Amino acid sequence: MSTTLMFPLSNSMMFHLLPRIILISPCASLSSKAPRETVWMRALMIIVDGMADRPIRKLGWKTPLEVADTPNMDHIAEMGSCGVFDPLGPGKRAGTDTATLAILGYDPYKYYTGRGALEAAGAGIKLQPGDIAFRCNFATVDENWRLINRTAGYINDGTDELERAINECIKLPDPDVDFIFKVSAGYRAALVFRRNAGNGALSPAVSDVYCEKCGVPVPPARPLEDSEGARKCAEFVNHFIRMAREVLREHPVNRERASRGLPPANFILVRGGSSCPSLESFENKWGLRGACIAGIGLIKGIAALTGMNVINVKGATGYIDSDFMAKGKAALDALRHYQFVIIHIEATDEVSHDGDFEKKIEVLERVDKMIGMLLDRVPEDTLFVLLSDHTTSSELGDHTADPAPIAIAGPTVLSDHVRRFTEREVYLGRLGRINALDIMPIILDYLNLSSKFGA
Repeated sequence: MSTTLMFPLSNSMMFHLLPRIILISPCASLSSKAPRETVWMRALMIIVDGMADRPIRKLGWKTPLEVADTPNMDHIAEMGSCGVFDPLGPGKRAGTDTATLAILGYDPYKYYTGRGALEAAGAGIKLQPGDIAFRCNFATVDENWRLINRTAGYINDGTDELERAINECIKLPDPDVDFIFKVSAGYRAALVFRRNAGNGALSPAVSDVYCEKCGVPVPPARPLEDSEGARKCAEFVNHFIRMAREVLREHPVNRERASRGLPPANFILVRGGSSCPSLESFENKWGLRGACIAGIGLIKGIAALTGMNVINVKGATGYIDSDFMAKGKAALDALRHYQFVIIHIEATDEVSHDGDFEKKIEVLERVDKMIGMLLDRVPEDTLFVLLSDHTTSSELGDHTADPAPIAIAGPTVLSDHVRRFTEREVYLGRLGRINALDIMPIILDYLNLSSKFGA
């Protein structure tokens, strides 16, 4: 008879006995003693993008996490082991792409080729060898290409019509090269150039058609290396953005937005050129069947390229209007079928880049309510992994190299003395300060799936 593991994740949780499975080592002899029974555990990783912050003067030198009311995050910290981690190493600022790769155990210095390919895969584009991919934003510019709004007011409606017009109306100057433009979520999209005939590979060594500050002219693309492939790719990018500008300028979607006083999506920002990375499947690497729930193409792309099942959730927008509860409910269903499930929350990073720490506090409290729902309903054998992928300073509006907080809680985890999930308190936890590449091996061990090294 199996024994219930009394892991008090929630005062209201009623634990259920789950069927046991027998794990047999592939090296075990059939004539050896009966194999040891092991409870099948699963892991739920909740990545709250850019959740960590630096102390803010207007908050009395506290962080949004320290000010927010987050009893459920605090409960995970109290019941688990806490610490901090460096996504890329001490003092190195990480992007969401490189940080997420590292968290999942893929060394960014080995596998990262650029963000464009990840966005393209997340948008559902099947990349081929030789493809050059870019991440894109719908944006708003004036007649002189000066940036007015880098997200076109976080446009979310009508982008499918804009996508259709761009694909139907734009032709590249080289008949041997095609392009694919596809919206991923909200204002985000992906652009891929594909050579179908002719000689000479394209190169992703092209500067970004992008700027952060409003009022600054958006620069054209230029080659970053002395090669025909880079020159051709820059030429295609510049041709594409000029033609897209003409297509979008008077499009009915934008005329309607202007009539409502909303920023028109009259320009495409293009950046992060890359080729497709070669990533080992997550299941082969860690022995876990994985699923991912996210609102943005970048995370979906990483999941797709590592062979995880990408679960699309209605209302998951990647911004503050995202339906967090729907994502949580989708994760509960996924935990019935997968041993490793990721929920990615993007909104905290978005408002940090906007410099809105008050909105960040609101989002953190909404995320906490989703976590409370999960604590009440997950199977008893679930390992919770709560973390920020990196730190995003609301005052700087950008990522910093401050180590990010992490808490791991579950029936096999020894708790420490941390009582709140904040940047300051998790430093006192028993995990200490680790590298992001350590996270998956630690999870594997808590799932009782690690192999012993030595006799």
